[in-house]
Amino acid sequence: MSEGNQLGALLVKAKLLSEEALDAALAEQSTTQKSLGRILIDNGLVTESDLVSMLARQIGLDFVDLADFPVDASAAGLISATVARRYQALPIGWQGSKLLLAMADPSNVFAIDDIRTITKSDLKVVVSTREAIVEAIDRHHRMDSDAESISAQAVSEYQAEEDLSTIREATEDAPLVKLVNMLITQAVVDRASDIHIEPGEKDLRVRYRIDGVLHEVMRPPKSIQSGILSRLKIMADINIAERRIPQDGRVNITLGGRAVDLRVATLPTVYGEKIVMRILDKGTALLKLSDLGFLPSSMERYAQSYQKPYGTILVTGPTGSGKSTTLYATLNILNEDTKNIITVEDPVEYRLPGINQVQTNNKAGMTFAAALRSILRSDPDIVLVGEIRDKETATIAIEAALTGHLVLSTLHTNDAASTPTRLIEMGVEPFLVASALDCIVAQRLARRLCEKCKQAYRPSELELQRVGWDLEGDGEAPEVFHAVGCSQCGKTGYRGRFAIHEVLTVSEEIERLIVGRDHSEDIKKMAVAQGMLTLKQAGLTHVSQGTTSIEEILRVVA
Repeated sequence: MSEGNQLGALLVKAKLLSEEALDAALAEQSTTQKSLGRILIDNGLVTESDLVSMLARQIGLDFVDLADFPVDASAAGLISATVARRYQALPIGWQGSKLLLAMADPSNVFAIDDIRTITKSDLKVVVSTREAIVEAIDRHHRMDSDAESISAQAVSEYQAEEDLSTIREATEDAPLVKLVNMLITQAVVDRASDIHIEPGEKDLRVRYRIDGVLHEVMRPPKSIQSGILSRLKIMADINIAERRIPQDGRVNITLGGRAVDLRVATLPTVYGEKIVMRILDKGTALLKLSDLGFLPSSMERYAQSYQKPYGTILVTGPTGSGKSTTLYATLNILNEDTKNIITVEDPVEYRLPGINQVQTNNKAGMTFAAALRSILRSDPDIVLVGEIRDKETATIAIEAALTGHLVLSTLHTNDAASTPTRLIEMGVEPFLVASALDCIVAQRLARRLCEKCKQAYRPSELELQRVGWDLEGDGEAPEVFHAVGCSQCGKTGYRGRFAIHEVLTVSEEIERLIVGRDHSEDIKKMAVAQGMLTLKQAGLTHVSQGTTSIEEILRVVA
């Protein structure tokens, strides 16, 4: 059988091609000089990715779709753009001690030997399409090229005290501006939630937080540190000359027709100002509660509370646990023409149509407490307070709930049961806390297992004991999944996140415990007896459903 016939037979066997289409392609090949593979692609009978993926499996190599693979910038920078283009190959990350090398032609042993010598690393070759590799090389080495260009300009233009007017007047074509835009654009493409720009002694480190975990993507030279930081501060309308105190700002940009907001915070360090940009994708504010990971029993308890005309609902958890997203998703349900909804936030993270949103301004005296007092004179039905930070705000919010308003807010506590105690410690009277509180939601964000590569197994008894998973009687260990890692998830084993919830509804029995200043453990025991799932129990339920792994639950829930 000819090589073309063998390729066609493999494609038919892989169900990427019908026998009729193969016959037609072979007939066309007999009248042209093109390869069978190129004819199949040109006629739309098979995609290049499918063809290359199938051929990679035949020679025992992994196929990587670089469109979905988060390429490690430090790995890509181990070879020059010239070498990468010459061999149609790009280092894309690490697997243990081996450097992952994506190649369009894995049979090129000269290229493999040359790159092994240049990188001084053992290589694990994976296969990708030629087009995807060229795009990845352009993307990553264009960033390096811009960085070198900016570095050269920085030596002449930004030595010592940079000319601030030059940076302010820089056009979109300026290398410095292009580099900053590239950092932001790539972060959005990589689904990052935060961008960290961190000055070091010898260089500037850039990291993206993806699915809750930080990944280093670039190390621009120290010589352009001032230019990058100044450009970002100008974009965020932050005082460019002030470097001694922390500052906050905001950037509104449009990427590919998609509106994205950046919340910018500066922090002085010994090597210069660190800048963290929180990426606020407006699509997040339109999420449905059903998309956030609520288990059916928890969702039912929560819905009973937010559908009431008055009372206080608190969402608790550490910074970055998705509290605001949960509250916005709740407001989207409650947002009706018959209701007056007003929020007071610091800052206003997402703009919501049909809702009156108020931005605090402490310098002007517009504190949470002052804004809340004014809001209550504006005939609201529902009030959202971004965060309860002090006794005054807590007291006004509680009194608002007692006078017929539905109040939603956030608080920093470890779990739902300790929230009443935290309010009492702030100085709110226990009987007011007990009367006004209706529901407390504690939550954490956990990574979702990659559907492409997650692997089923039965955990050992020791592993189940460590996570507190009790087996009834002599029952067999349940089948769960653990992370493996593939090209789709960047070898992490996880892709995306969801929330784990602990929903405590304040019953009469719990009210009595709050008024009596009972310990939070007593409140927790009573809530569990009344049907509350703890964070760990909710997490293990998600594990049993195959959504996440035991290791991830242990990471996010104490």
